Amino acid sequence: MRFALCVRCAHGDPDPMPATPTGAASAVSYPVGMFRRKPRLVTQALLAQITVLLLVLGGGFTLTAMLVRHQSEQQYAQRALAVARTTADNPVIVQRIASGHDPNGDVQREAERIRQRTGMLFVVVTDVHGIRRSHPDPAELGKPVSTQPTALDGRESVSVQRGTLGDSARAKVPLRDPRGRIIGEVSTGVRTRTAQQAAVPLIRQAAGFAGVALLVGTAGAVLLSRRLKRQTLGLEPVELAELLREQRAVLGGVGDGVLAVDTADRITVCNDEAARLLGGPRPPGTPVADAQLPSALCELMLARRELRQSHLVVGDRLLVVTAQPVRRGDQDLGHVLTLRDRTELDELERELSALRSLSDALRAQAHEYTNRLHTLSGLLATGSREEAQSYLRELAAAPLATEGRDGARIADPYLRGLLAAKTATASELGIALRLVADSNLPRRLAEPLDVVSVVGNLLDNALRAAADGERAPAWVELSVLAEGDTVHLAVVDSGDGVLEADAERLFRSGFTTRPDQGRDGHGIGLPLARQLVAKYGGELRLECGSGADHGAVFIARIPAVVEPPGGSGASNLFVDAVEVER
Repeated sequence: MRFALCVRCAHGDPDPMPATPTGAASAVSYPVGMFRRKPRLVTQALLAQITVLLLVLGGGFTLTAMLVRHQSEQQYAQRALAVARTTADNPVIVQRIASGHDPNGDVQREAERIRQRTGMLFVVVTDVHGIRRSHPDPAELGKPVSTQPTALDGRESVSVQRGTLGDSARAKVPLRDPRGRIIGEVSTGVRTRTAQQAAVPLIRQAAGFAGVALLVGTAGAVLLSRRLKRQTLGLEPVELAELLREQRAVLGGVGDGVLAVDTADRITVCNDEAARLLGGPRPPGTPVADAQLPSALCELMLARRELRQSHLVVGDRLLVVTAQPVRRGDQDLGHVLTLRDRTELDELERELSALRSLSDALRAQAHEYTNRLHTLSGLLATGSREEAQSYLRELAAAPLATEGRDGARIADPYLRGLLAAKTATASELGIALRLVADSNLPRRLAEPLDVVSVVGNLLDNALRAAADGERAPAWVELSVLAEGDTVHLAVVDSGDGVLEADAERLFRSGFTTRPDQGRDGHGIGLPLARQLVAKYGGELRLECGSGADHGAVFIARIPAVVEPPGGSGASNLFVDAVEVER
Protein backbone atom coordinates (compact mmCIF):
# COMPACT_ATOMS: atom_id res chain seq x y z
CA MET A 1 0.00 0.00 0.00
CA ARG A 2 1.34 3.46 -0.94
CA PHE A 3 0.06 7.03 -0.63
CA ALA A 4 0.87 10.36 -2.26
CA LEU A 5 2.50 13.19 -0.32
CA CYS A 6 2.47 16.69 -1.77
CA VAL A 7 5.96 18.21 -1.75
CA ARG A 8 6.17 21.82 -0.49
CA CYS A 9 9.06 24.07 0.34
CA ALA A 10 9.88 25.45 3.76
CA HIS A 11 7.84 28.62 3.23
CA GLY A 12 4.68 26.71 2.50
CA ASP A 13 4.77 27.33 -1.29
CA PRO A 14 4.62 24.47 -3.76
CA ASP A 15 8.00 23.09 -4.68
CA PRO A 16 9.19 24.63 -7.96
CA MET A 17 9.09 21.42 -9.97
CA PRO A 18 7.69 20.91 -13.44
CA ALA A 19 3.95 20.75 -13.36
CA THR A 20 2.17 17.57 -14.24
CA PRO A 21 0.14 17.46 -17.41
CA THR A 22 -2.98 18.18 -15.40
CA GLY A 23 -1.36 21.17 -13.68
CA ALA A 24 -1.52 19.55 -10.23
CA ALA A 25 1.30 19.73 -7.74
CA SER A 26 3.87 16.97 -8.11
CA ALA A 27 3.52 14.03 -5.76
CA VAL A 28 6.01 11.59 -4.32
CA SER A 29 4.98 8.14 -3.16
CA TYR A 30 6.25 6.73 0.10
CA PRO A 31 5.69 3.30 1.58
CA VAL A 32 3.23 3.37 4.45
CA GLY A 33 5.55 1.23 6.60
CA MET A 34 8.15 3.96 6.38
CA PHE A 35 6.12 6.07 8.83
CA ARG A 36 5.16 3.31 11.24
CA ARG A 37 6.08 4.18 14.77
CA LYS A 38 8.42 1.84 16.55
CA PRO A 39 7.02 0.04 19.58
CA ARG A 40 7.62 1.82 22.86
CA LEU A 41 10.44 0.74 25.15
CA VAL A 42 8.06 -0.95 27.58
CA THR A 43 6.40 -2.89 24.75
CA GLN A 44 9.77 -3.92 23.33
CA ALA A 45 10.95 -5.10 26.74
CA LEU A 46 7.73 -7.08 27.29
CA LEU A 47 7.91 -8.73 23.86
CA ALA A 48 11.59 -9.54 24.34
CA GLN A 49 10.96 -11.17 27.71
CA ILE A 50 8.01 -13.20 26.42
CA THR A 51 10.07 -14.31 23.41
CA VAL A 52 12.90 -15.45 25.65
CA LEU A 53 10.40 -17.30 27.84
CA LEU A 54 8.90 -19.05 24.84
CA LEU A 55 12.30 -20.06 23.50
CA VAL A 56 13.57 -21.31 26.86
CA LEU A 57 10.36 -23.12 27.86
CA GLY A 58 9.81 -24.50 24.35
CA GLY A 59 13.35 -25.81 24.14
CA GLY A 60 13.16 -27.22 27.66
CA PHE A 61 9.82 -28.90 26.99
CA THR A 62 11.07 -30.43 23.73
CA LEU A 63 14.19 -31.75 25.40
CA THR A 64 12.16 -33.10 28.32
CA ALA A 65 9.71 -34.86 25.98
CA MET A 66 12.54 -36.46 24.07
CA LEU A 67 14.22 -37.63 27.26
CA VAL A 68 10.95 -39.00 28.69
CA ARG A 69 10.22 -40.81 25.44
CA HIS A 70 13.72 -42.27 25.29
CA GLN A 71 13.57 -43.28 28.93
CA SER A 72 10.22 -44.97 28.39
CA GLU A 73 11.58 -46.91 25.41
CA GLN A 74 14.59 -47.99 27.45
CA GLN A 75 12.37 -49.13 30.30
CA TYR A 76 10.24 -51.22 27.97
CA ALA A 77 13.36 -52.59 26.32
CA GLN A 78 14.63 -53.70 29.73
CA ARG A 79 11.24 -55.24 30.38
CA ALA A 80 11.51 -57.13 27.10
CA LEU A 81 15.00 -58.27 28.14
CA ALA A 82 13.65 -59.66 31.41
CA VAL A 83 10.88 -61.52 29.54
CA ALA A 84 13.45 -62.91 27.06
CA ARG A 85 15.62 -64.20 29.88
CA THR A 86 12.64 -65.86 31.53
CA THR A 87 11.66 -67.50 28.26
CA ALA A 88 15.21 -68.72 27.69
CA ASP A 89 15.04 -70.47 31.07
CA ASN A 90 11.76 -72.27 30.24
CA PRO A 91 12.62 -76.07 30.38
CA VAL A 92 10.01 -77.03 27.84
CA ILE A 93 11.36 -74.65 25.25
CA VAL A 94 14.97 -75.60 26.00
CA GLN A 95 14.18 -79.36 25.73
CA ARG A 96 12.26 -79.05 22.46
CA ILE A 97 14.86 -76.81 20.76
CA ALA A 98 17.74 -78.97 22.00
CA SER A 99 16.10 -82.16 20.70
CA GLY A 100 15.13 -80.57 17.40
CA HIS A 101 11.71 -82.26 17.57
CA ASP A 102 8.48 -80.45 18.48
CA PRO A 103 5.64 -82.51 16.99
CA ASN A 104 3.01 -81.01 19.29
CA GLY A 105 4.05 -77.32 18.91
CA ASP A 106 5.05 -77.00 22.54
CA VAL A 107 7.50 -74.19 21.77
CA GLN A 108 4.81 -72.15 19.98
CA ARG A 109 2.29 -72.79 22.75
CA GLU A 110 4.69 -71.83 25.57
CA ALA A 111 5.91 -68.71 23.74
CA GLU A 112 2.34 -67.50 23.11
CA ARG A 113 1.41 -68.12 26.69
CA ILE A 114 4.32 -66.00 27.87
CA ARG A 115 3.53 -63.26 25.31
CA GLN A 116 -0.09 -63.00 26.35
CA ARG A 117 0.75 -62.98 30.03
CA THR A 118 3.46 -60.31 29.75
CA GLY A 119 1.82 -58.13 27.09
CA MET A 120 4.75 -58.41 24.70
CA LEU A 121 4.30 -57.68 21.02
CA PHE A 122 6.06 -60.88 20.16
CA VAL A 123 8.04 -63.73 21.72
CA VAL A 124 10.06 -65.45 18.99
CA VAL A 125 12.18 -68.55 19.58
CA THR A 126 14.66 -69.57 16.88
CA ASP A 127 17.05 -72.48 16.57
CA VAL A 128 20.73 -72.17 15.97
CA HIS A 129 20.07 -71.63 12.24
CA GLY A 130 17.77 -68.65 12.79
CA ILE A 131 14.61 -70.55 11.88
CA ARG A 132 11.54 -69.40 13.76
CA ARG A 133 10.08 -72.02 16.06
CA SER A 134 7.52 -69.61 17.54
CA HIS A 135 5.84 -66.41 16.25
CA PRO A 136 2.59 -64.52 16.89
CA ASP A 137 1.75 -65.12 13.22
CA PRO A 138 1.68 -68.88 12.61
CA ALA A 139 2.40 -68.26 8.93
CA GLU A 140 5.89 -67.10 9.87
CA LEU A 141 6.81 -70.40 11.56
CA GLY A 142 9.67 -72.26 9.90
CA LYS A 143 10.95 -69.10 8.18
CA PRO A 144 14.23 -67.30 8.90
CA VAL A 145 14.04 -64.25 11.15
CA SER A 146 13.91 -60.83 9.49
CA THR A 147 16.76 -59.40 11.60
CA GLN A 148 20.21 -60.70 12.25
CA PRO A 149 20.24 -63.22 15.16
CA THR A 150 22.93 -61.44 17.16
CA ALA A 151 22.48 -63.55 20.33
CA LEU A 152 23.93 -66.71 18.68
CA ASP A 153 27.40 -65.49 19.62
CA GLY A 154 26.44 -65.62 23.31
CA ARG A 155 25.76 -61.90 23.94
CA GLU A 156 22.53 -60.25 25.01
CA SER A 157 21.37 -57.12 23.16
CA VAL A 158 18.71 -54.45 23.50
CA SER A 159 17.71 -52.22 20.56
CA VAL A 160 14.88 -50.54 18.64
CA GLN A 161 14.38 -52.17 15.28
CA ARG A 162 11.79 -52.67 12.55
CA GLY A 163 10.57 -56.21 11.97
CA THR A 164 7.61 -57.95 10.39
CA LEU A 165 5.37 -56.51 13.13
CA GLY A 166 6.66 -52.92 12.80
CA ASP A 167 8.95 -50.80 14.99
CA SER A 168 9.61 -52.29 18.39
CA ALA A 169 11.93 -52.11 21.34
CA ARG A 170 13.33 -55.61 21.39
CA ALA A 171 15.70 -57.76 23.43
CA LYS A 172 17.65 -60.84 22.28
CA VAL A 173 19.21 -63.45 24.56
CA PRO A 174 20.95 -66.74 23.72
CA LEU A 175 19.08 -70.00 24.30
CA ARG A 176 21.33 -72.60 25.97
CA ASP A 177 20.93 -76.30 26.73
CA PRO A 178 21.67 -77.71 30.18
CA ARG A 179 25.34 -78.11 29.23
CA GLY A 180 25.64 -74.44 28.27
CA ARG A 181 25.77 -74.83 24.52
CA ILE A 182 23.96 -72.23 22.45
CA ILE A 183 21.11 -73.90 20.72
CA GLY A 184 19.11 -70.89 19.58
CA GLU A 185 17.85 -67.41 20.38
CA VAL A 186 14.92 -65.88 22.19
CA SER A 187 13.74 -62.50 20.86
CA THR A 188 11.06 -60.44 22.62
CA GLY A 189 9.72 -57.00 21.76
CA VAL A 190 7.32 -54.25 22.72
CA ARG A 191 5.72 -51.98 20.16
CA THR A 192 7.44 -48.57 20.18
CA ARG A 193 4.07 -46.88 20.14
CA THR A 194 3.19 -48.60 23.40
CA ALA A 195 6.34 -47.23 25.03
CA GLN A 196 5.53 -43.78 23.68
CA GLN A 197 1.97 -43.92 24.96
CA ALA A 198 3.30 -44.81 28.39
CA ALA A 199 5.33 -41.58 28.30
CA VAL A 200 2.31 -39.41 27.40
CA PRO A 201 1.22 -38.72 31.04
CA LEU A 202 4.69 -37.54 31.93
CA ILE A 203 4.87 -35.37 28.82
CA ARG A 204 1.48 -33.89 29.69
CA GLN A 205 2.70 -33.06 33.18
CA ALA A 206 5.78 -31.42 31.70
CA ALA A 207 3.56 -29.46 29.29
CA GLY A 208 1.37 -28.31 32.18
CA PHE A 209 4.41 -27.19 34.14
CA ALA A 210 5.75 -25.33 31.10
CA GLY A 211 2.37 -23.64 30.63
CA VAL A 212 2.23 -22.53 34.25
CA ALA A 213 5.83 -21.32 34.04
CA LEU A 214 4.95 -19.38 30.89
CA LEU A 215 1.99 -17.72 32.59
CA VAL A 216 4.01 -16.84 35.68
CA GLY A 217 6.87 -15.57 33.54
CA THR A 218 4.51 -13.50 31.42
CA ALA A 219 2.90 -12.00 34.52
CA GLY A 220 6.35 -11.21 35.89
CA ALA A 221 7.34 -9.65 32.57
CA VAL A 222 4.22 -7.48 32.63
CA LEU A 223 4.90 -6.34 36.19
CA LEU A 224 8.53 -5.66 35.34
CA SER A 225 7.50 -3.68 32.28
CA ARG A 226 5.09 -1.59 34.38
CA ARG A 227 7.82 -0.96 36.91
CA LEU A 228 10.16 0.05 34.10
CA LYS A 229 7.50 2.41 32.80
CA ARG A 230 7.08 3.99 36.25
CA GLN A 231 10.81 4.36 36.74
CA THR A 232 11.34 5.95 33.32
CA LEU A 233 8.15 8.04 33.68
CA GLY A 234 6.95 6.62 30.39
CA LEU A 235 9.84 8.21 28.50
CA GLU A 236 11.59 6.57 25.59
CA PRO A 237 15.39 6.04 25.42
CA VAL A 238 15.75 8.93 22.95
CA GLU A 239 13.81 11.20 25.29
CA LEU A 240 15.85 10.06 28.29
CA ALA A 241 19.09 10.76 26.42
CA GLU A 242 17.78 14.19 25.42
CA LEU A 243 16.80 14.94 29.02
CA LEU A 244 20.26 13.91 30.20
CA ARG A 245 21.89 16.24 27.68
CA GLU A 246 19.59 19.07 28.72
CA GLN A 247 20.28 18.40 32.40
CA ARG A 248 24.03 18.54 31.84
CA ALA A 249 23.70 21.72 29.84
CA VAL A 250 21.44 23.40 32.42
CA LEU A 251 23.43 22.34 35.48
CA GLY A 252 26.67 23.41 33.85
CA GLY A 253 25.28 26.72 32.59
CA VAL A 254 23.35 28.09 35.56
CA GLY A 255 25.13 30.14 38.18
CA ASP A 256 23.08 28.74 41.06
CA GLY A 257 23.91 25.67 43.04
CA VAL A 258 21.51 22.76 42.54
CA LEU A 259 21.11 19.97 45.10
CA ALA A 260 18.48 17.29 44.48
CA VAL A 261 17.38 14.22 46.44
CA ASP A 262 15.12 11.32 45.53
CA THR A 263 12.20 9.87 47.48
CA ALA A 264 14.59 7.76 49.57
CA ASP A 265 16.49 10.89 50.73
CA ARG A 266 19.53 10.07 48.62
CA ILE A 267 21.43 12.79 46.75
CA THR A 268 20.97 12.54 42.99
CA VAL A 269 22.36 15.86 41.75
CA CYS A 270 25.04 18.16 43.14
CA ASN A 271 26.45 20.51 40.51
CA ASP A 272 29.78 22.33 40.68
CA GLU A 273 28.34 25.52 42.15
CA ALA A 274 26.57 23.59 44.94
CA ALA A 275 29.81 21.72 45.66
CA ARG A 276 31.64 25.06 45.92
CA LEU A 277 29.06 26.57 48.26
CA LEU A 278 28.87 23.48 50.46
CA GLY A 279 32.61 22.92 50.70
CA GLY A 280 32.93 19.86 48.46
CA PRO A 281 31.03 17.56 46.09
CA ARG A 282 28.42 15.09 47.30
CA PRO A 283 28.47 11.92 45.16
CA PRO A 284 25.11 10.72 43.82
CA GLY A 285 23.57 8.01 45.98
CA THR A 286 24.86 9.47 49.26
CA PRO A 287 22.14 9.56 51.95
CA VAL A 288 21.35 13.06 53.13
CA ALA A 289 22.02 12.07 56.74
CA ASP A 290 25.57 10.94 55.77
CA ALA A 291 26.38 13.78 53.35
CA GLN A 292 27.82 16.07 56.07
CA LEU A 293 25.58 18.92 55.02
CA PRO A 294 25.01 21.94 57.26
CA SER A 295 22.38 21.11 59.84
CA ALA A 296 19.96 23.73 58.52
CA LEU A 297 20.09 22.30 54.99
CA CYS A 298 19.89 18.71 56.25
CA GLU A 299 16.76 19.44 58.28
CA LEU A 300 15.25 21.34 55.37
CA MET A 301 15.73 18.44 52.95
CA LEU A 302 14.62 15.71 55.34
CA ALA A 303 11.49 17.66 56.29
CA ARG A 304 10.72 18.30 52.59
CA ARG A 305 9.88 21.91 53.35
CA GLU A 306 9.04 24.31 50.57
CA LEU A 307 10.85 27.66 50.63
CA ARG A 308 10.91 30.65 48.31
CA GLN A 309 13.96 32.93 48.28
CA SER A 310 14.76 32.40 51.97
CA HIS A 311 18.03 33.49 53.56
CA LEU A 312 20.14 30.87 55.25
CA VAL A 313 23.56 31.16 56.88
CA VAL A 314 25.78 28.24 55.82
CA GLY A 315 29.34 28.38 57.05
CA ASP A 316 30.69 31.84 56.35
CA ARG A 317 28.23 32.42 53.52
CA LEU A 318 24.78 33.90 53.34
CA LEU A 319 22.76 31.84 50.87
CA VAL A 320 19.41 32.46 49.24
CA VAL A 321 17.67 29.08 49.29
CA THR A 322 14.70 27.94 47.24
CA ALA A 323 13.33 24.48 48.02
CA GLN A 324 10.49 22.82 46.17
CA PRO A 325 9.20 19.28 45.57
CA VAL A 326 9.46 17.66 42.16
CA ARG A 327 6.36 15.86 40.94
CA ARG A 328 5.08 14.35 37.73
CA GLY A 329 1.32 14.11 38.04
CA ASP A 330 0.64 12.47 41.39
CA GLN A 331 4.07 10.82 41.56
CA ASP A 332 6.60 12.17 44.03
CA LEU A 333 10.05 12.36 42.43
CA GLY A 334 12.03 14.00 45.22
CA HIS A 335 13.12 17.47 46.33
CA VAL A 336 15.31 20.14 44.73
CA LEU A 337 17.22 22.97 46.39
CA THR A 338 18.72 25.91 44.52
CA LEU A 339 21.42 27.83 46.33
CA ARG A 340 22.50 31.36 45.44
CA ASP A 341 25.49 32.96 47.09
CA ARG A 342 24.59 36.35 48.51
CA THR A 343 27.74 36.84 50.56
CA GLU A 344 29.33 39.40 48.24
CA LEU A 345 26.04 41.21 47.77
CA ASP A 346 25.51 41.24 51.52
CA GLU A 347 28.97 42.71 52.02
CA LEU A 348 28.12 45.46 49.54
CA GLU A 349 24.83 46.07 51.34
CA ARG A 350 26.62 46.26 54.68
CA GLU A 351 29.17 48.68 53.25
CA LEU A 352 26.38 50.79 51.79
CA SER A 353 24.50 50.62 55.09
CA ALA A 354 27.61 51.76 56.94
CA LEU A 355 28.08 54.67 54.55
CA ARG A 356 24.44 55.65 54.88
CA SER A 357 24.66 55.41 58.67
CA LEU A 358 27.72 57.63 58.67
CA SER A 359 26.09 60.10 56.30
CA ASP A 360 22.91 60.20 58.38
CA ALA A 361 24.96 60.62 61.53
CA LEU A 362 26.90 63.50 60.03
CA ARG A 363 23.70 65.23 58.93
CA ALA A 364 22.12 64.63 62.34
CA GLN A 365 25.20 65.93 64.12
CA ALA A 366 25.38 68.98 61.88
CA HIS A 367 21.73 69.74 62.63
CA GLU A 368 22.23 69.05 66.33
CA TYR A 369 25.37 71.19 66.58
CA THR A 370 23.56 73.99 64.77
CA ASN A 371 20.80 73.88 67.40
CA ARG A 372 23.37 73.81 70.19
CA LEU A 373 25.23 76.77 68.72
CA HIS A 374 21.97 78.67 68.44
CA THR A 375 21.23 77.86 72.06
CA LEU A 376 24.68 78.98 73.21
CA SER A 377 24.40 82.09 71.09
CA GLY A 378 21.05 82.93 72.69
CA LEU A 379 22.38 82.31 76.21
CA LEU A 380 25.41 84.49 75.60
CA ALA A 381 23.31 87.17 73.91
CA THR A 382 21.08 87.41 76.96
CA GLY A 383 24.08 87.50 79.28
CA SER A 384 23.40 84.10 80.83
CA ARG A 385 27.05 83.10 81.11
CA GLU A 386 26.54 80.63 83.96
CA GLU A 387 23.73 78.88 82.08
CA ALA A 388 25.93 78.72 78.97
CA GLN A 389 28.80 77.19 80.95
CA SER A 390 26.43 74.63 82.54
CA TYR A 391 25.05 73.78 79.13
CA LEU A 392 28.57 73.19 77.79
CA ARG A 393 29.38 70.93 80.77
CA GLU A 394 26.27 68.85 80.08
CA LEU A 395 27.27 68.51 76.43
CA ALA A 396 30.74 67.37 77.42
CA ALA A 397 29.31 64.68 79.73
CA ALA A 398 27.25 63.03 76.99
CA PRO A 399 29.31 59.93 75.97
CA LEU A 400 28.11 59.55 72.40
CA ALA A 401 28.09 63.25 71.75
CA THR A 402 31.76 63.66 72.56
CA GLU A 403 33.04 61.16 70.03
CA GLY A 404 34.61 63.85 67.92
CA ARG A 405 37.81 63.96 65.97
CA ASP A 406 40.16 64.91 68.78
CA GLY A 407 40.51 62.73 71.88
CA ALA A 408 37.73 60.35 70.76
CA ARG A 409 37.32 57.12 72.64
CA ILE A 410 35.99 55.48 69.47
CA ALA A 411 38.53 56.30 66.78
CA ASP A 412 36.96 54.35 63.95
CA PRO A 413 34.63 56.56 61.85
CA TYR A 414 32.49 53.64 60.68
CA LEU A 415 31.71 52.61 64.24
CA ARG A 416 31.13 56.21 65.32
CA GLY A 417 28.71 56.70 62.45
CA LEU A 418 26.88 53.51 63.37
CA LEU A 419 26.59 54.57 67.01
CA ALA A 420 25.31 57.99 66.04
CA ALA A 421 22.69 56.49 63.72
CA LYS A 422 21.62 53.89 66.31
CA THR A 423 21.41 56.62 68.95
CA ALA A 424 18.97 58.52 66.78
CA THR A 425 16.97 55.34 66.14
CA ALA A 426 16.91 54.53 69.86
CA SER A 427 15.78 58.04 70.68
CA GLU A 428 12.83 57.69 68.33
CA LEU A 429 11.87 54.46 70.13
CA GLY A 430 12.18 56.10 73.53
CA ILE A 431 15.26 54.05 74.42
CA ALA A 432 18.48 55.42 75.89
CA LEU A 433 21.54 54.06 74.06
CA ARG A 434 24.61 54.47 76.30
CA LEU A 435 28.28 53.84 75.68
CA VAL A 436 29.95 52.44 78.78
CA ALA A 437 32.34 54.95 80.31
CA ASP A 438 35.45 52.73 80.13
CA SER A 439 34.98 52.01 76.41
CA ASN A 440 38.11 52.68 74.38
CA LEU A 441 39.03 52.07 70.74
CA PRO A 442 42.16 54.19 70.15
CA ARG A 443 42.81 53.06 66.58
CA ARG A 444 40.75 52.51 63.50
CA LEU A 445 39.46 49.07 62.53
CA ALA A 446 41.26 47.03 59.90
CA GLU A 447 38.00 45.27 59.02
CA PRO A 448 35.38 47.90 59.80
CA LEU A 449 32.51 46.45 57.75
CA ASP A 450 32.48 43.11 59.55
CA VAL A 451 32.81 44.67 63.00
CA VAL A 452 30.11 47.24 62.25
CA SER A 453 27.84 44.41 61.00
CA VAL A 454 28.36 42.47 64.25
CA VAL A 455 27.75 45.55 66.44
CA GLY A 456 24.74 46.58 64.34
CA ASN A 457 23.09 43.16 64.65
CA LEU A 458 23.68 43.05 68.40
CA LEU A 459 22.34 46.57 68.87
CA ASP A 460 19.27 45.88 66.68
CA ASN A 461 18.38 42.83 68.75
CA ALA A 462 18.99 44.74 71.99
CA LEU A 463 16.84 47.69 70.88
CA ARG A 464 13.97 45.36 69.91
CA ALA A 465 14.25 43.53 73.23
CA ALA A 466 14.31 46.80 75.19
CA ALA A 467 11.34 48.16 73.26
CA ASP A 468 9.33 44.97 73.90
CA GLY A 469 10.41 44.67 77.55
CA GLU A 470 8.45 45.72 80.60
CA ARG A 471 11.24 47.74 82.32
CA ALA A 472 11.00 51.49 82.10
CA PRO A 473 12.77 53.55 81.17
CA ALA A 474 14.19 51.33 78.45
CA TRP A 475 17.94 51.41 77.83
CA VAL A 476 20.76 49.64 75.98
CA GLU A 477 24.43 49.73 76.96
CA LEU A 478 27.38 49.06 74.65
CA SER A 479 30.93 48.43 75.75
CA VAL A 480 33.79 48.58 73.21
CA LEU A 481 37.31 47.82 74.39
CA ALA A 482 40.46 47.24 72.31
CA GLU A 483 43.18 44.89 73.52
CA GLY A 484 46.01 44.85 71.04
CA ASP A 485 44.44 43.94 67.70
CA THR A 486 41.39 42.38 69.42
CA VAL A 487 38.06 44.10 70.03
CA HIS A 488 35.91 43.07 72.98
CA LEU A 489 32.21 43.90 72.75
CA ALA A 490 29.43 43.68 75.33
CA VAL A 491 25.79 44.58 74.76
CA VAL A 492 23.24 44.69 77.60
CA ASP A 493 19.59 45.68 77.35
CA SER A 494 16.70 46.30 79.70
CA GLY A 495 14.44 43.74 78.05
CA ASP A 496 12.84 40.67 79.55
CA GLY A 497 15.81 38.44 78.66
CA VAL A 498 16.11 35.10 76.88
CA LEU A 499 14.44 31.92 78.07
CA GLU A 500 16.71 28.99 78.87
CA ALA A 501 14.82 26.87 76.32
CA ASP A 502 15.68 29.41 73.59
CA ALA A 503 19.32 29.98 74.59
CA GLU A 504 20.62 27.05 72.51
CA ARG A 505 18.57 28.03 69.45
CA LEU A 506 19.41 31.73 69.32
CA PHE A 507 22.30 31.21 66.90
CA ARG A 508 20.41 28.77 64.69
CA SER A 509 19.53 30.18 61.30
CA GLY A 510 15.83 31.01 60.97
CA PHE A 511 15.07 31.04 64.70
CA THR A 512 13.54 34.19 66.20
CA THR A 513 11.55 35.04 69.31
CA ARG A 514 9.51 37.70 67.52
CA PRO A 515 5.84 36.95 66.85
CA ASP A 516 6.27 37.57 63.09
CA GLN A 517 8.87 34.81 62.80
CA GLY A 518 7.36 33.55 59.58
CA ARG A 519 8.57 36.64 57.73
CA ASP A 520 11.63 36.21 55.55
CA GLY A 521 14.77 37.92 56.84
CA HIS A 522 14.23 37.31 60.55
CA GLY A 523 16.36 34.82 62.39
CA ILE A 524 19.59 35.42 60.45
CA GLY A 525 21.16 38.36 62.34
CA LEU A 526 22.74 36.46 65.24
CA PRO A 527 23.84 33.46 63.09
CA LEU A 528 25.41 35.84 60.59
CA ALA A 529 27.13 37.80 63.39
CA ARG A 530 28.51 34.58 64.87
CA GLN A 531 29.80 33.49 61.45
CA LEU A 532 31.51 36.85 60.96
CA VAL A 533 33.15 36.60 64.38
CA ALA A 534 34.19 32.98 63.75
CA LYS A 535 35.83 34.04 60.48
CA TYR A 536 38.50 35.83 62.53
CA GLY A 537 38.79 33.04 65.09
CA GLY A 538 36.71 34.91 67.65
CA GLU A 539 33.70 34.08 69.77
CA LEU A 540 30.16 35.39 70.17
CA ARG A 541 28.02 34.01 72.98
CA LEU A 542 25.09 34.71 75.25
CA GLU A 543 26.79 35.46 78.56
CA CYS A 544 23.59 35.80 80.59
CA GLY A 545 19.97 35.23 79.64
CA SER A 546 18.58 37.73 82.14
CA GLY A 547 19.22 39.31 85.52
CA ALA A 548 17.43 41.14 88.29
CA ASP A 549 18.00 44.55 86.75
CA HIS A 550 18.84 43.77 83.14
CA GLY A 551 17.94 41.54 80.24
CA ALA A 552 20.23 39.52 77.96
CA VAL A 553 24.00 40.04 77.93
CA PHE A 554 25.92 39.23 74.73
CA ILE A 555 29.72 39.07 74.70
CA ALA A 556 31.89 39.08 71.55
CA ARG A 557 35.64 38.81 71.04
CA ILE A 558 36.97 39.61 67.56
CA PRO A 559 40.74 39.27 67.09
CA ALA A 560 42.89 40.73 64.30
CA VAL A 561 40.49 43.56 63.42
CA VAL A 562 42.28 46.60 64.90
CA GLU A 563 44.95 48.36 62.88
CA PRO A 564 48.45 48.31 64.36
CA PRO A 565 49.81 51.56 65.75
CA GLY A 566 50.59 53.95 62.90
CA GLY A 567 48.59 51.83 60.43
CA SER A 568 46.68 53.38 57.58
CA GLY A 569 43.80 51.70 55.85
CA ALA A 570 41.02 52.35 53.41
CA SER A 571 38.96 53.92 56.17
CA ASN A 572 41.47 56.77 56.48
CA LEU A 573 40.78 57.91 52.96
CA PHE A 574 37.09 57.89 53.66
CA VAL A 575 37.49 59.87 56.87
CA ASP A 576 39.75 62.38 55.18
CA ALA A 577 37.14 62.91 52.50
CA VAL A 578 34.44 63.34 55.13
CA GLU A 579 36.56 65.79 57.11
CA VAL A 580 37.28 67.81 53.98
CA GLU A 581 33.57 67.93 53.23
CA ARG A 582 32.84 69.07 56.76
